[in-house]
Amino acid sequence: MKRIILAGGSGFLGRALAAHFLEAQWEVVILTRAPHQNGDPVRQVIWDGRELGSWQQEFEGADVVVNLAGKSVDCRYNARNRKEILESRIYSTRVLGEAIGRCRQPPRIWLNASTATLYRHTYGGAWDEKGKTEPAAEAQDAFSVEVGTAWERTLEEAQTPHTRKIAMRMAMVLGMGDNSVFPVLRRLVRLGLGGRMGDGRQFVSWIHESDYCRAVEWLITHGEIHGPVNLTAPTPLSNAEMMSILRRVCGVPFGLPATNWMLEVGAFILRTETELIIKSRRVIPRKLLESGFEFRFPTIREAFEDLSHHAK
Repeated sequence: MKRIILAGGSGFLGRALAAHFLEAQWEVVILTRAPHQNGDPVRQVIWDGRELGSWQQEFEGADVVVNLAGKSVDCRYNARNRKEILESRIYSTRVLGEAIGRCRQPPRIWLNASTATLYRHTYGGAWDEKGKTEPAAEAQDAFSVEVGTAWERTLEEAQTPHTRKIAMRMAMVLGMGDNSVFPVLRRLVRLGLGGRMGDGRQFVSWIHESDYCRAVEWLITHGEIHGPVNLTAPTPLSNAEMMSILRRVCGVPFGLPATNWMLEVGAFILRTETELIIKSRRVIPRKLLESGFEFRFPTIREAFEDLSHHAK
C-alpha cells in the first residue's frame, strides 16, 4: 500500500486530501500538533512543525509528503501574526527537508504548499509559472509576496537530491469544509449582501476542492513535472463577475455592494485583512494544462452549481 504523509493536514485542505487518497486505497498519515484517534482510518502523529522528533520515522519508505503547515492568513497582520505566519511556513518546510534528507529510502516526491499571492497584483495580463519568482510588490500585498518567496526559497534550499520537489502555488480553494470561503460567500449572497467587493475589478483565481485533490494526485503520478506549479482553475475572473454568477446560482437577483471603507470596518470586526478580498491575482495553470490535466470544474459557474447542490 502506498503511503502519503500530510504535514499540517488537520485543516480543510488536509481533510480533503485525506478523503481523496483513502478512497484510492492509500495509507494516510497526518502530522499534527493535536492528534486524536476516534476510529478515523487516518493515522495521526504528533509533531511541532519546528524540531525533528519521532515523527520522522514515518518518512522512511513513504511515497509522498505533502506540506500544508502554516498559520492561517485569515487574521490581522500585526507584528506578532506576521512573525507567526512567516516562521510557521519557513520552520515546517526546513524541518521536513531535514527529515527527508536523513532517510535511507526517502519519499519519491515532496509537494510543499505555496501561494498564488506570490505573483504581483494585476488587473492586466495573466500570470503563469514563467512569471517572476520574486516580483516587485505593491504596498498592500508586499508581506504576502515576502512570505511566498521565502517559503519557496526554503524548499529550494532543502538538500533532498533523491526526492522530486514541487511548490504548489495555490489559489482560493472552493469547498464545503470548515475554513473554506464558499459557505461564507453563499451566506452573504443569501442575506442580500452579495454585491461586488470594493470596485469589483480585482481578479480572483480559484479551484474546486475536487480538482485540487485530483491535481495533487496528477502531480504525484507525472514525474516530468517539477518546480512551481499553479493549482488554479484555468478561468480566473473579476470579483464582480464572480459575485454575479453566485447570485444567479443561488437565485438571488440583487446584492448590496461593499465599498472599501465597509470592507475595512468588516475586516476589523472579523479580525482579518481587506487584502484577502481586494488583492488581484489573475493566475493560469500552464503546467497542468500542458501536461494534459483536465478540470472537472473549469468554470466558476460549474463549481458553484456543484457546491450549491451539495449544500442543500
